[in-house]
Amino acid sequence: MRTGNRRRTGRIHIRVTPIAAVQWAFQLLYLFLLVRVILTWVPGVDQRHPAVQVVHRVTSPMLNPIRRLVPPVGGLDLSPLIAFVLLSAIQRVVVDVMVRAAYR
Repeated sequence: MRTGNRRRTGRIHIRVTPIAAVQWAFQLLYLFLLVRVILTWVPGVDQRHPAVQVVHRVTSPMLNPIRRLVPPVGGLDLSPLIAFVLLSAIQRVVVDVMVRAAYR
């Protein structure tokens, strides 16, 4: 089917702006953190499983510094909660700076 001078190829073209890519990356980090938390609740998870190791490799650089600063409270590890809050704040700052730079 022809539309004007263009032929339809059946391909979908997706444009991803840098801001959308950054937001997507942050959403992916949130997802990895959430999976890490859920994995701690599931008994018998094989820590050697490749998917579990990927989750740990992605989230450990965020959680380990927080764990050094904030010890567990009553046996409860608060580092994922703090990581979510910090990640949200960092996301807002980064996206805000990018939006302001885009409209200069």
